[in-house]
Amino acid sequence: MSSDSELSDSDVELQEALLEGRLKPGLNKVEKVPKKFINNVSGLKQKVEELKLNLPWIERLDCTSSQAPLAPEFAAQMLIHEEKRSNQLKNNKKLPQFSPSEDPVLNDFKREIMFQRQAQATILEAIPKLKAMGISTKRPDDYFAEMAKTDAHMHKIREQLQKKQEQQKRIERVKQLRQQRKDGKMLQIQTKLQRSQEKKEMLAQVKKVRKGVSKNLDFLDGKNKPSKKIIEKRKMKDKKFGFGGKKRGMKKNTRESAGDISEYKSPGKPGKKFNQNQPGQKFNQNQARQKFTNKNKGKSNRMGKNRRMKMKTKSKK
Repeated sequence: MSSDSELSDSDVELQEALLEGRLKPGLNKVEKVPKKFINNVSGLKQKVEELKLNLPWIERLDCTSSQAPLAPEFAAQMLIHEEKRSNQLKNNKKLPQFSPSEDPVLNDFKREIMFQRQAQATILEAIPKLKAMGISTKRPDDYFAEMAKTDAHMHKIREQLQKKQEQQKRIERVKQLRQQRKDGKMLQIQTKLQRSQEKKEMLAQVKKVRKGVSKNLDFLDGKNKPSKKIIEKRKMKDKKFGFGGKKRGMKKNTRESAGDISEYKSPGKPGKKFNQNQPGQKFNQNQARQKFTNKNKGKSNRMGKNRRMKMKTKSKK
């Protein structure tokens, strides 16, 4: 039944085409007639005149201008872009190869430059017209433009941005802590390895000394020995400032310090050079005591006056 209905439908279409003259005699298929495109110039101009509005230029702001001259910086950018694109195509053979004139990437860049040059030429033509008409082209310094969004909405946006910033800071802080932990573990591992290596070296040196292979025991003192200069400097500081502890009352005179005149120097007469061997120029208690002991060495101590008188009376009797 379906085939009969299809045949009947096609027959009906053929009969209708034959009646309309679209089917030629002896054919069982409608021939497609190519569509004719009519360029009705006069009709188009008539429609343009009907749609055209005779408004002043300030209401239309239309300008027909050519492109502005190519600026040197744009020419340099185009050359750099062409070189970069050619190097990219040479280094990657998988990309489709194009000549500079047919490359779609370069053509897009050139098209953007053309748009910019066209806009520049239009500005150079339109701005003088507006100034001649007394229309300002710049906003005043105290111009206040009302925002399309409310303050409440902007406040919400600000809070959201602040939350995102705080969240990003937390994430960065966590990353830093993780990195610090990793670095700390690495340092611990390195110190352990270094200590174990030093211990092995020391044990090897001890074995050599025990076997009599080596007699050098400098490894027991450590590697970082302080130099003589540092030692002397440390001694002078210790002598001057001490090792710490109580400093209060250290500069007060005591019984021993008041009686000690070992470092006393008598002032010399003005105009005379100091002579260390000259008597009276320098008094040293230790030297005087030594001189006295040397002078009386080998002599008996002298008896007192009473005892000497008694000895005289005894000798007279």
